[in-house]
Amino acid sequence: MNRYYLYFLLACAILSCSREVESMPLSIGDALKDSPHIQGTDTYLSSPYVTAGDRLYMVGHQDGSFPELGWHIKGEMGGVWNHPIKLLDGFEATLVKDNNRIPLEKATAFFNYPMANLHKYMLEDMPLEIDRWQFVPDGEQGIVVQYVFRNTSNSSLSYQFEFTGYSDLRPTWLGERSGMEDNPDIGTFEAEAETWIIKDIENPWYVVFGADLPVRSHRETEGKYKGLGKAAMLEYRLEIPAEESQTVTFVIAGSYTSESEARSTYSNLKQNKSSLLQEKSNRYKDLASRSKLTTPDSTLNQTFEWLKYNCDWLVRDVPEIGRGITAGIPDYPWWFGVDSEYALQGYMAVGQRDIVHETIRLIDSVSEAINGNGRIIHEMSTNGVVFNKGNINETPQFATLIWRIYQWNGEDDFLRKYFPTVRKGLEWLMSENDGNQNGFPDGFGMMEIHGLDSEMIDVATYTQAAFSDASKIAAVLGETALSNAYRETASDLREKINSAFWSDEFQSYADFLGTDQQALHLIGDAIIRADTLNKPWAVTELEKTRDNILNTPTDYNLKPFVLHHNWVVNTPMEMGIAEPDKAKLALETARNFVNPYGMFVTGIDRDESAGSDASSFEGSKVFSYTGAVMTLPTGVQAIAENNYGRPEQALDYLKRMTRSFSYALPGSMYEVSPDYGMIVQAWNIYSFAIPIIGQFFGIQPMVAQKEITVSPMMPPSWNEARLENVLVADNAVSVYYHIDDLGRTVLKVSQEKEDWTLKLKLEGVRKSNFEILEGKVQEGPADADVLELIGRGAVIEVRYTKG
Repeated sequence: MNRYYLYFLLACAILSCSREVESMPLSIGDALKDSPHIQGTDTYLSSPYVTAGDRLYMVGHQDGSFPELGWHIKGEMGGVWNHPIKLLDGFEATLVKDNNRIPLEKATAFFNYPMANLHKYMLEDMPLEIDRWQFVPDGEQGIVVQYVFRNTSNSSLSYQFEFTGYSDLRPTWLGERSGMEDNPDIGTFEAEAETWIIKDIENPWYVVFGADLPVRSHRETEGKYKGLGKAAMLEYRLEIPAEESQTVTFVIAGSYTSESEARSTYSNLKQNKSSLLQEKSNRYKDLASRSKLTTPDSTLNQTFEWLKYNCDWLVRDVPEIGRGITAGIPDYPWWFGVDSEYALQGYMAVGQRDIVHETIRLIDSVSEAINGNGRIIHEMSTNGVVFNKGNINETPQFATLIWRIYQWNGEDDFLRKYFPTVRKGLEWLMSENDGNQNGFPDGFGMMEIHGLDSEMIDVATYTQAAFSDASKIAAVLGETALSNAYRETASDLREKINSAFWSDEFQSYADFLGTDQQALHLIGDAIIRADTLNKPWAVTELEKTRDNILNTPTDYNLKPFVLHHNWVVNTPMEMGIAEPDKAKLALETARNFVNPYGMFVTGIDRDESAGSDASSFEGSKVFSYTGAVMTLPTGVQAIAENNYGRPEQALDYLKRMTRSFSYALPGSMYEVSPDYGMIVQAWNIYSFAIPIIGQFFGIQPMVAQKEITVSPMMPPSWNEARLENVLVADNAVSVYYHIDDLGRTVLKVSQEKEDWTLKLKLEGVRKSNFEILEGKVQEGPADADVLELIGRGAVIEVRYTKG
């Protein structure tokens, strides 16, 4: 026989074997046996989880059911979504034995993995244990769902197994504005592939599902969800030998463009599920290895690790529109300006760099297309429809985001690309939104309270920061005159904010600047709110403010008012522009508006006892943030405390937030603490990465100069901590900190690129109180309060005492 023919046969055999192995039933459990995971609690089995993917995701309840949930599209935010359309309202499985139907609808345990989920079913009086696993492969419009049936008896078992998919091929939010109209679904059973193919009758929207067992029968069945969907069932035969198991793996795939695309995805997932799972698992291991945190607080360590996974869960890719991080699941699975402006700073610090640049590109391009004047959009659905062209704070916050990302990437081209938007945005901000030309733009900021749209403290603060950061951008790009002008504006605004917005009476920055008339109107609404929530202290305070206004009216137009004690009054400390004496007073005042989970969004909603209740959040029947404690305000407060040399107080806020970690959804932290609103929220990473990486460990890169500054400010309660593999452009830095037996601090900083400059800034350390243990350093500029050391090389290690 010709040897080349033999080689051909051998190659075919190898290929055939590899395909056979790949097509064998995949045990997701075996593949993930060494992966981190967290078990949920019985209390929250009837609450949501997400199986995340960048193209497709699934939301159901931890007990394995798919109730109608969500408010943005009422009752429709759960199920299987392939934005900009939905595929399924859900699915259900049923065992049938001797005409006895046993629905698998109430899992007894739920486990969350970074890249998958597990529901466990224990059936009463039956020798059968059932696991349901699911994961979404990266970049695919499909999901793999696997059932593992374990026979715990010494006799073989046989069942009919029915799987019913409930299609709902419908557009996402604002679809009607983009010409997407929902129509009835029609289903076809494909005998050769043994799958159901369901289509919206008027649109090229498809969902395909089937399994790796022969189908015994199929039929359309009665629907159970509102809408225009179709219910389609597949029946299989299970034969489970004694003390063994049988695995059945389903694939659900979809497309919003064509049947062929849906079929292709289905085939790919069915054939390559093992390798796709391994690829995703490896990618998540890499995410975990970046900015790896170890402290004496194991809960904080675990929270920080899972927040990196949470970040990835929120990536949404719609190729026709763009790719970027979304705000939250289940009701905000689309793109936002301000959410991104906070969150992307944290994403960059934990090494998720590609999505940072992709999101900025998306937000900038859409803002330019919609507004064209530098104004940054607020909210855009995944069909490309912009709902809100932008709140006032979002435009200045974009300037700060661009500068802070530049510090990490060092790319002048990055600045050149986005500086036109920054420049136009600042011009729009001040020319069209500052009617009285006092430097403070008018309009809604972070607090979307009706009527609260005058001169807001957060808008003023973020505007000041924007001019300061834009000045630095202009300087890098050689626009010296513009840089100087921006810097002068920033300096002027800083002084004016500390003067105009400060309230001696309340020892706080004001919510807003306004007239007596504006304040009286807002006070009336606030009294009704406080009285409704049974906050008598707030009613009394508001009535006193009202009476003071009525008894001593002012002739001048604007003055500072503290009415709501909104969290945004702390933004001058977050951005570090508050005068130190005012900052410390305001930080102490802010501590009156906390509960065990963190900061109240609106201070007048707090309990008179300062919120000692650590129970579940009781939200209103109509979705609302009234009475809410949220992670963003709490993270802002941690950053603010650090800015004024109070790391232990900052750590206290982080600990408050970690109390809500895994409270309801294992491995996640709700938007509203501890268990209300979005089950995953993007800006949570801002609330942890900035105070931990940028402040406790003090890592401040300036990549353009190939320079990394490390200025640690550790909480006194920590005797040791380390942060490893922080990605800084093509470098990576690690910081190790501990207190030795003699009470001396040992600080070690290592980097991969030995030709980069490492700067150590040690506050409160004198030259006589430190020694070099490893590496070569020289002293930097003299400063009585800060010892600066400059060196290069792979490692610098020093030992010192303060004072």
